[in-house]
Amino acid sequence: MVAVQPAKPIARRPVVRPVAADEEPDGPPCPACGTPNLPGRRFCRRCAAPLQTREQPAPLPWWRTVWPFRRRVRSGSGRALRRTLLVLAVVGLLCAGFLLLPAGRYVFEDVRDKLGGTAEISPSDVTASAHAPGHPASAATDGLTNKYWAAPTLGSSLTCTFDKPFRLVGVVVYPGVSTEPEEFRQGARPTRAELIITKADGEVQEKTVTLTDKPGKQTVRTGISDVVSVRLVLKAASGQGEGRPIAVGEVEFFKRT
Repeated sequence: MVAVQPAKPIARRPVVRPVAADEEPDGPPCPACGTPNLPGRRFCRRCAAPLQTREQPAPLPWWRTVWPFRRRVRSGSGRALRRTLLVLAVVGLLCAGFLLLPAGRYVFEDVRDKLGGTAEISPSDVTASAHAPGHPASAATDGLTNKYWAAPTLGSSLTCTFDKPFRLVGVVVYPGVSTEPEEFRQGARPTRAELIITKADGEVQEKTVTLTDKPGKQTVRTGISDVVSVRLVLKAASGQGEGRPIAVGEVEFFKRT
């Protein structure tokens, strides 16, 4: 017998299976490449571009973009201008509300007093509840410190009235019979007084004034608007004695200019 060599293995041929014909998709075309796709697909079967795109919202009227009607904001709708106008409106309302409050008005007027100028204003009439002989009430507003109003007792008052209402920013008082130290100590002089200030609408404001026992002017800040009269009531004095009335050399009033 003759030996037979083994045969070489032969690879199995691939079996081609019948495939159903690819149906033509009837879905919407791809917005990127135009290839039709089956309904329900999210991405294109050819270029993988997203098939479901969000619809752009319709433009809103301008009043719908302003708070509190704003629902959606579109680009280029003047948002910066609207925000600026809104901020200005809020600031204006806050300033108006601040000025309508008593504390706000007081701060505003006080700042104006400090930044503005002042000028002396003379009363149209001066009266006193009592005075010593030779020292009438008019001597306290004549512009001279060597003449004085002499009050016989504590509780006496000096009333100054004005023709027109004005902003009273300060009162200057010269206590005593003179601005010279030696003459100053020879007479009685007030150390505490009460300022009773009446406004044009009838409102009355009171302010306690403490005067140092020394010659010269002493300034009292007030800051009261629409003033029509000021009454100075003497409450305490130094150097009192028999035949020594309480002397007020001068009283000056200053308004805002």
